[in-house]
Amino acid sequence: MKTLGKERKFETFSYLPPLTDAQVARQIQYTLEQGFIPCVEFNENSDAEIYYWTMWKLPLFNIKTPQEVLNEVQQCRSEYGNCYIRVVAFDNVKQCQVMSFIVHKPGASNVSTGYRY
Repeated sequence: MKTLGKERKFETFSYLPPLTDAQVARQIQYTLEQGFIPCVEFNENSDAEIYYWTMWKLPLFNIKTPQEVLNEVQQCRSEYGNCYIRVVAFDNVKQCQVMSFIVHKPGASNVSTGYRY
């Protein structure tokens, strides 16, 4: 039986090894293929549970490619590099959030090289 480390876990994907840039792009591609609306959010709070996130911009309604979302992640990270950043997907029919995952943690060692911490 494997014991999880003491590192703080956020969202479902945080229990996996860090995703590569290509894997992050593929997750975003999946959300677009499903017709979900992507959004980038950030939060500087690391205490307890993070319940309230701030949208980087409005949801990205007219996005066609994962690279457009990743460009928004990079812009958000350049301005809020000291915050947690996540990508969220909304279902506009059910009117709810259907997916989210962290793409940046503050103090990450590879801040300039990839989307994932």
